[in-house]
Amino acid sequence: MKFNVKTLQHRSVSPSLILAVTCVGIFFAALDQTVIYGALADMMPDLDLTVFELDKAAWIVIGYLIGYTVAMPLMARVSDVYGHSQIYIISLLLFMLGSVFVALAPSFEWLVAARVLQAIGGGALVPIAMAIVGDVFPKGARAIPLGIIGGVVEGGGALGPFYGGAIVEVLDWRWIFWINLPISLVAILLILFLIGPSPRNRVKVDYMGGILLAGGLAFLSLALYQRVEQFHSIICAICFSVGSLLLFTFFILREVKTSKPLIALPVFKNVTFSSANITSLLTGAALIIALVNVPLMSETLMGCSPLEGGLRLFRLTMTMCVGAVMGGFLCRQFGYRLPTIAGLVLSSLGFFFMSRWTLSIADPEMTLHLVVCGLGFGLVIAPLATAVVDSVEEEQRAIGSSLVVMTRMIGMIVGLSALSSWGMGQFHSMTAGMSLEQLATSPEEVVQLTLDLFHDFFIAAIGICLAGIIPALWLRRKQW
Repeated sequence: MKFNVKTLQHRSVSPSLILAVTCVGIFFAALDQTVIYGALADMMPDLDLTVFELDKAAWIVIGYLIGYTVAMPLMARVSDVYGHSQIYIISLLLFMLGSVFVALAPSFEWLVAARVLQAIGGGALVPIAMAIVGDVFPKGARAIPLGIIGGVVEGGGALGPFYGGAIVEVLDWRWIFWINLPISLVAILLILFLIGPSPRNRVKVDYMGGILLAGGLAFLSLALYQRVEQFHSIICAICFSVGSLLLFTFFILREVKTSKPLIALPVFKNVTFSSANITSLLTGAALIIALVNVPLMSETLMGCSPLEGGLRLFRLTMTMCVGAVMGGFLCRQFGYRLPTIAGLVLSSLGFFFMSRWTLSIADPEMTLHLVVCGLGFGLVIAPLATAVVDSVEEEQRAIGSSLVVMTRMIGMIVGLSALSSWGMGQFHSMTAGMSLEQLATSPEEVVQLTLDLFHDFFIAAIGICLAGIIPALWLRRKQW
C-alpha cells in the first residue's frame, strides 16, 4: 500500500515528530563532515602519517567531500523513484556501514575508501529529508521545517570539530564513528514505525551522470594533488587533468542530451545564478583552509589538546551561524551584492590576522581573529542562496538550491587538494638542503618552517576571498 499524508494523519503521526527523527540522521551526517578536523592530529600518527604528509592526510577530508557532493543530487533522484523513506533508511545503513569500516580501518587507503562510502550515505540524507518534509507537511507549511533542516546541517557542521576533539580527549578517535551506530539504528527503527513506505514516481535516474561527475572530481583532485617539482608527478598531473577534462566533457554532453539530467545546466545561463555559484565555489575553497588548518596548527605546533583545537575552530564555526542570520537581514535590506562583498572582506581580514599568528597567540586576540573570519563566511550564506533561488523559475528552485551547496563543496575539494599539495611542495623546497638527521636534531627550525607553511595557507586564503569579490560584483541587486 502506498503511504501518503492522509495515511499518516489517520495514524495520528505528528509531522513535527517525523521531522525531528529525520533531523537526527542529518545532524550526525553533518557532524561527521567536520568531526575529522578536531581529530586529524590524533589520526595521523595512528595511520603512520607525519606532519610532513599533510597533503596525503587531506584525502581523509577530500574523500568524504567527493562522496557527499555526488550523493546529494543522485540519491535525491533515486529516492523519488524508490520512495523517500525507503532510500533514507538505506542511506542511513550506508552511513553506518561506512562508519564501521572507518572505525576498523587498518590503513590510510582503507580509511579514505570508507569515508567515501560513509559520505554517500550521509550526503543523501539532506535532500531526502527535504523531500520527506514535502510528503508530510502541507504546501503552505513547509518553510519552517525546511529552515530547521538547514539549521541542523549548519549546527552539526559547527559542532563537529568540538565534538571530535571532546571524544578524542576521553576515548580513541575510532569511537567517533562507533557512536554513530546505535544512534543511527534508533533513527531507522523510528522511521520504520512512524512513516512506513513512501510513494514512488516513475522517473529516470541519471546514474551515468553521477558516475561521470564523481570520476571527474576524483581525477581533478588527483591532478591537483601532484607536486610539480617532481617530473613523474608532472606526468601524473597531466594524465589526471586530461582524464578529468574528458569525464567532465562527457558529463556535460550527457546532461544536455538526457531528458532527466542530474543537474539542469541551462540554469547557468542566468548571470546572477552563475555569479552566485562561482562566488560559492571560491568561498568553499577558502573556508576549507580555515576548517582544516586552525585545529591542525593548534594541535601540532601549539601543543593544544584535541578538545582545545576543536574549541578554537568552534569559535569560527559558531560565528558562521550568527553571520548567516545577520546576512539574511542584510540581504533583505541591501540586496545580494553588499553583504556578500562585506563578508568576503571580513574573511580576508580574519585570514590576514591568522597569517600573523605566533606560537604564543592567545585570547582575546585569537578569538577576535576567528570571530571576524567566521562572521565573514556566515554573511555570504544567505545572500548567495537567495540570489540563486530568486534568479530561477519556481520549478528550478530545488535544483538551484542544491547546486549552490554543491559548488561550495566542490570548491572545498579543489581548494584542499591544490593548496595542500602546493603547501607541502613549498615545505619540501624550504627543507631541500637539510638531511633527515638535521630535521630530527633541529626542532626549532622545523617548527618555524611548519609555522611558515601554515602562514602561507592563510595568505592563499586571503587571495581566494578577494578573488570571490569579482563574481560577486555581477550579483544583480534585488533592492537597495
